[in-house]
Amino acid sequence: MQLSPTLAWLVDAASDSAGADRLLAELGAHLIADGLPLAAGALTLEVPHPLIAKRTWLWRAENGRVIEALGFAPGGLAPDPPNDAGRRWLRDIASGEVHEEIVGRQDGPLLGWIGPRQFTADEIEQLRRAARFAATPLAVLAARATLRATLDAYLGKRSAERVLAAPLRRDLGETIQAALLYADLRNFTILSETTPPADVIAALDAWFDRIAGAVHAFGGEVLKFIGDGVLAIFPVIDAAPRHACDSALRAAGAARAGMAHLNEERRARGLPPLSFGAALHLGEMLWGNIGAANRLDFTAIGPAVNLASRLEGLCKPLGRTVLVSGALAAETDAQLVPLGTRALRGIASPCEVFALPEA
Repeated sequence: MQLSPTLAWLVDAASDSAGADRLLAELGAHLIADGLPLAAGALTLEVPHPLIAKRTWLWRAENGRVIEALGFAPGGLAPDPPNDAGRRWLRDIASGEVHEEIVGRQDGPLLGWIGPRQFTADEIEQLRRAARFAATPLAVLAARATLRATLDAYLGKRSAERVLAAPLRRDLGETIQAALLYADLRNFTILSETTPPADVIAALDAWFDRIAGAVHAFGGEVLKFIGDGVLAIFPVIDAAPRHACDSALRAAGAARAGMAHLNEERRARGLPPLSFGAALHLGEMLWGNIGAANRLDFTAIGPAVNLASRLEGLCKPLGRTVLVSGALAAETDAQLVPLGTRALRGIASPCEVFALPEA
């Protein structure tokens, strides 16, 4: 069977597109080359993501540009917009009637087009044929996006990239320098024993929202949720640790402010406040795979991680919310309160300790 250039491209090369945005733009360009009068196109995919329910890419024929619109899941950052976001956008581009096709299965991707005029019956048939041939490459791209979104959600963006780029072997890792943030809630055992499980989960989620949100806002990445604790890193880029250290300090300050606001809300609802401790340290760690032969974990290990954990244990006895090691304090001009040199459990050498000034 003789295929048109567009259909041949969909069969042979479309699955290698860098993403759904590029596939939409290239498909639109191919269809125009076949003589179809297109003004714009839209492609909507459902994605597995804690916040995002749908991603819609919008392509303009006149300049070849693609922009993206997000539809948020229930409980996300904003209400989920109507399902016809792409359709409404297309109608604003040109005066023709929007032609849409569900690609593949009934709940598959939605592909829409509009032209400067009404499409003829032959043109609609060409668009339908292209949609049928697009099912396989779109399924490939959707599976790829699902894998990436899942890894991002469970591992974080940097760690997900590292996992995808390397073989699944436990002997692979690299030594990196980073500012570490280790934090956990105080009195969590008492909270979990005296509070209904649903309320405990709600409190944990609220705490993680504040600490992880602050970490991500300043360029860090949460590596682990450990019970009620959090381990996050701010990798050092180009052997210049000052930026990573300052970012970690700003994140700790933002988390403290976020928890203060959360506790105001909890008190207004008659709930006890949540207190936490956090420690910041600068050091080297092994960042990579560990685990059993057939069950791996991607994490960071090493003396620097151990020191951050032990330093956080001093927050309560010292009456401080955020403690900072001497190694990190030496790389920042931020105002810190010196607390002397302290012995840390399980750490051979004493650690110079500083505190972030209490608000």
